[in-house]
Amino acid sequence: MADAPLTRERILEAAEEVLRRYGPTKATVVDVARALEVSHGTVYRHFASKAALRDAILRAWLERIDAQLAAVADGPGTPPERLANWLRTLRNCKRAKVVDEPELFATYGALAAEAREVVDEHVAEMTGQLQRILADGMARGDFAETDPVTAALAVFDATVRFHHPAMAYLWQQPGEDAAFESVLDTLLRGLRG
Repeated sequence: MADAPLTRERILEAAEEVLRRYGPTKATVVDVARALEVSHGTVYRHFASKAALRDAILRAWLERIDAQLAAVADGPGTPPERLANWLRTLRNCKRAKVVDEPELFATYGALAAEAREVVDEHVAEMTGQLQRILADGMARGDFAETDPVTAALAVFDATVRFHHPAMAYLWQQPGEDAAFESVLDTLLRGLRG
């Protein structure tokens, strides 16, 4: 492993594995360096601090979600279809982590609690995508005319139960799928005016 060039991406991959193995409270930069077979000083040449490394790990994870959502927001389909697919994709991305990798999801939650700026960037990206879908729907007559910024925030807030990490304890409860579809149907009817 030490023979390959050390890049930010390799460090982030190793750091994610270290976090998966030790959790956010016990994982250290020394552990990451050990996994890469380099000194911790070498890791610090790429990331100024442990906090900067942790922010980068969280940012990389959230950017993967943002990319999936952008493909839906800017993809084919009518604005109502794209909005419904976007909200389902967001829900499924977050839900999959809880179901498939609960320890890693908890780790990301711990990182997010410390990285308000990174989370704010993610929320801004998501609400920007919603604004594009809604503005397109308004221009095409699929949605009633209103301020797309305000509408995007309202849609985001109305669905927070289905994607905010603090609400993950509800995501596998009976009736959760029906609750999501009910909220989605209500939102789409409301947006149509």
